[in-house]
Amino acid sequence: MLRRGVLLALLLALGLATTTVPVAAQTPGVTATEIKIGNTNPYSGPASAYGTIGKAIGAYFKKINEEGGINGRKISYVTLDDGYSPPKTVEMVRRLVEQEQVAFVFQTLGTPTNSAIHKYMHQQKVPHLFVATGATKWNDPKGFPWTMGWQPNYQTEGRIYARYVLKNVPDAKIGILYQNDDYGKDYVKGLKDGLGEAAKKLVVLEQTYETTDPSIDSQIVNLKNSGANVFYNVTIPKFAVQAIKKAHDLNWKPLHLLNNVSSSLGTVLKPAGLDASRGLITALYMKEVTDPQWKNDQGFKDWHAWMQKYYPEGALDDQANAYAYSVAQTVAHVLKQCGSDLSRANIMKQAASIKDLTLPMLLPGVKINTSATDFAPIEQEQLAKFDGERWVLFGELYDASKK
Repeated sequence: MLRRGVLLALLLALGLATTTVPVAAQTPGVTATEIKIGNTNPYSGPASAYGTIGKAIGAYFKKINEEGGINGRKISYVTLDDGYSPPKTVEMVRRLVEQEQVAFVFQTLGTPTNSAIHKYMHQQKVPHLFVATGATKWNDPKGFPWTMGWQPNYQTEGRIYARYVLKNVPDAKIGILYQNDDYGKDYVKGLKDGLGEAAKKLVVLEQTYETTDPSIDSQIVNLKNSGANVFYNVTIPKFAVQAIKKAHDLNWKPLHLLNNVSSSLGTVLKPAGLDASRGLITALYMKEVTDPQWKNDQGFKDWHAWMQKYYPEGALDDQANAYAYSVAQTVAHVLKQCGSDLSRANIMKQAASIKDLTLPMLLPGVKINTSATDFAPIEQEQLAKFDGERWVLFGELYDASKK
């Protein structure tokens, strides 16, 4: 017994008796069998239409866990309601980091809400991965090396619309409606940058709204009365529905450019009215779940089967559910790349080491790429027009990474 005790002491001294859980044991939220991921979503409040994203992510993680997890670890997913309120997001994310002890925070939704926790995540050195907002500032690996976006950024999308207007509307008079925060201003900057010097002449009126506003009817009336024949509609779903309806009620028929984040058939176009939505133009980077051209596409069929099995209560005509599926696949790819090293530093390193990743529900030609100097994973989009039933793609795939 004495010899065995001495031998054990010697092994401990040499560090040879603790080979079961190496770096992982030092990372909050990581054990030999589990990795804990934190998330906030607006399950209530003005942006609650997006709440399905948080639920669908949980459904995808359930699928992963049923299949044995990632590298032997199951995912423990903690998602909290922040109501799209920045102070509430701060409270919920502090709870995730300090009380729940998550390994990292993933897919927190909204530009104003993520802006409120941006510095905190940097100070805590906790990965803040694939945030659900296309603000340009998430691509700042030097200033904020712990935060990374996922979807194409809003300024890129704005430049695509500007290019289309300059080419196709010779007498353009542009009216703009946007949310009065970084999200809205990013989209407007992209459009104006794309228009160049012509922006001063072409933009005839700008109107803003607050997320606490009950209605934006007066803004739409003002935009119509301005004589605008191009409507740049930068709104979240609740207000996108109102804007489309009101423009239709007023019989105002401008070229209507609708930002991508409100392009869902199920949560925006149907509630606004399919006839009222006819002719809308947006920019897409994913296969539209309501587009019959993907009916026999294997990626679409796999998504559809997953929805039926793991998220049957989710709407099959809501693009947000395909978005959630895809971003969850991206984080699963990162965790696989991490191997046995689930330190926060390595999670961030692997997130910044994605090479030509293609996902089943991204449009053909759209690839995810990141590096230590590029935190903008998706940089390709294609314009689409709503024909009263579905979004119809047209034109070439625009690639912002090849400027």
